[in-house]
Amino acid sequence: MTSQDEKIKQIIDKCDVCYIAMVDEDNMPYLLPFNFGFDKNCIYLHSSKTGKKIDVLKRNPNVCIAFSTDHLLLYQNENVACSFRMKSRSVIAYGQVKFINDYEEKIKVLNIIMKKYTGRSFTYSTPAVKNVEIFIVPIDTVTVKESGY
Repeated sequence: MTSQDEKIKQIIDKCDVCYIAMVDEDNMPYLLPFNFGFDKNCIYLHSSKTGKKIDVLKRNPNVCIAFSTDHLLLYQNENVACSFRMKSRSVIAYGQVKFINDYEEKIKVLNIIMKKYTGRSFTYSTPAVKNVEIFIVPIDTVTVKESGY
């Protein structure tokens, strides 16, 4: 793993939420927060099986995913508005959503997501697995920015 890859992983691992931008049927941006998992250059997501986001992603699977962390307000002079700035670390990733339908693969993805938030794996009931939409975004392009660090 390169130092750039390690930086990307550290930033993504520190985030609790990612923001996914997509384009709806009216060619309008549509942005939503998601819980997620990250492993092997892929972002793993889950949601209900119906709704606007599913319709949008099935029509156009292209997405941009934003991660941002370590925010800290700094200033040179507390009385001068233009002297304030925000330190932060961010990752912007681009890719295409791929829907996962295989039962065992869905469990694997659910555990990647749950391990991020709880540190452990779970067992799942068959209805829970069948009634959740699972999708993966293999990262095609990624940028990392450390502002002020």
